[in-house]
Amino acid sequence: MDFFASPHSTAISLSAVALASLAFLYFLLRTISSAGKSQKNHVQAPPPEEAHGAWPVMGHLHLLGGPRPPHIVLGQMAEKHGPIFTIRMGIHPALVVNNWETAKECLTTHDRVFADRPATLATHILGYNRSMFGFSPYGPYWRQIRKMATLELLSSHRLDLLKRARESEVELGTKELYTYWAKHAAKNGSVSVEMTSWFGEITLNVILKMVVGKSVGYLTGGEDGVRLMRILKDFFELSGRFVVADGLPFLRWLDVGGFEKKMRKTAAEMEVVVEEWLREHKAKRDSGGGKAADEDFMDVILNVVGDEGGIDGRDSDTVNKATCLALTLAASDTTTVTMTWLIALLVNHPDVLKKAQTELDNHVGKDRRVQESDLPNLDYLKAIVKETLRLYPAGPLSVPHQSMEDCTVAGRFVPKGTRLIVNISKLQRDPRVWSDPDEFRPDRFLTTHKDVDLKGQDFELIPFGSGRRMCPGMNFALQVMYLTVATLLHGFDFSRATSEPVDMTESIGLTNPRAFPLDVQLSPRLSSHLYGYD
Repeated sequence: MDFFASPHSTAISLSAVALASLAFLYFLLRTISSAGKSQKNHVQAPPPEEAHGAWPVMGHLHLLGGPRPPHIVLGQMAEKHGPIFTIRMGIHPALVVNNWETAKECLTTHDRVFADRPATLATHILGYNRSMFGFSPYGPYWRQIRKMATLELLSSHRLDLLKRARESEVELGTKELYTYWAKHAAKNGSVSVEMTSWFGEITLNVILKMVVGKSVGYLTGGEDGVRLMRILKDFFELSGRFVVADGLPFLRWLDVGGFEKKMRKTAAEMEVVVEEWLREHKAKRDSGGGKAADEDFMDVILNVVGDEGGIDGRDSDTVNKATCLALTLAASDTTTVTMTWLIALLVNHPDVLKKAQTELDNHVGKDRRVQESDLPNLDYLKAIVKETLRLYPAGPLSVPHQSMEDCTVAGRFVPKGTRLIVNISKLQRDPRVWSDPDEFRPDRFLTTHKDVDLKGQDFELIPFGSGRRMCPGMNFALQVMYLTVATLLHGFDFSRATSEPVDMTESIGLTNPRAFPLDVQLSPRLSSHLYGYD
């Protein structure tokens, strides 16, 4: 994940006098900083030379704003400067790590040092003043909220209790897909479907049921669902925006690009929605309605935190809304992005698709639906998921960490306050580790790399991160992906919508969405009653 999606820095229009003043201020600050550091005989991580892209004042920001995704830009810089180097994000230095050995050092040996998060405009405005625990600074609040989320929503026990919610949403989505085919199929028996929207609705429905107890109809019917989808899309897109004020805080008053105004508008719209969720939950609690078995995560926070006091200076309502919204946003978008890439890879590799369907037919048959109890037997399906996460991790750049004290990484001195960016996409395509690293070869996880897992201990493959700041929703994401993809591949045949291979161009954002919608041809492969269709 990254903060870098932004308009080109060249769009900034300043007078020559103002620019000269800023440049003078910048170099004055750099001179003072360098003077202080020169008193220490430390070896710095090698910075790319000014001739290799850094601008006065802006540093390397103009390289990270597009049109190429930042993880690709930084990966190409690694080819020139080596796997570890520094860049300047305005006034902020950032250490960029592109190999697994250095990533392991940062996230194990120096895990606590790099456990902090930098503050940005988005984390303040959209993140309830950094109350969303993924963006929160390292400390008591972050530890308490993460523990609550892990135990009460994302633990294996809790996920088992919510198994029926996942199965029912996938069943309903599959029925709707079959119904659409029945109404619109062409003479050749297939229909064109845009898969990103389908995955997005299913995933969002699942997480909403778990977090706030909303029914499927909340999204599939009426204007409320459409409005929520639009707000969430804007919220997530803006959360990934780098704005000029993040690199050059003294320019915040200009609101270059109008992003602060857009963030405040979206935050206000989202607040209306989340406030209504909380109001409904408080009313249910006060009326004594509902059973313990029906508790969703918002109910749990109400019971644990209550209405008074809050946590670490944050009032209880802010804690509840920020945490529930953070879980909804993160779980829905990243899972949707990964499954969309997976189907795109499969339709470009029909031999792999056929092999996955054969595995499903052998273990499940064609006389019943896929159930979660089938998933442990689907080794090839899991290998496909791993290979998708290797090639197209939902967060190709780690959410930036920030050092809380001086440290030494790979023999280089890293001062306090340096941002850490792990280029997950680059290190997961390391030719020293993966043969044909850019090729889609799921079989590698059944042979040469069968013992490599996703738990953050094998640093050649860390799509969910590692260490203290590792994504706590890994088990949830994998369960939803395994069940949804297995049900989809078991129930339908897929092919490309055109004679050309699916375009695999990546886009810019907080996550790693495709640059173009994914349209595929689809047709059912089971009896109609298995889709719940009469």
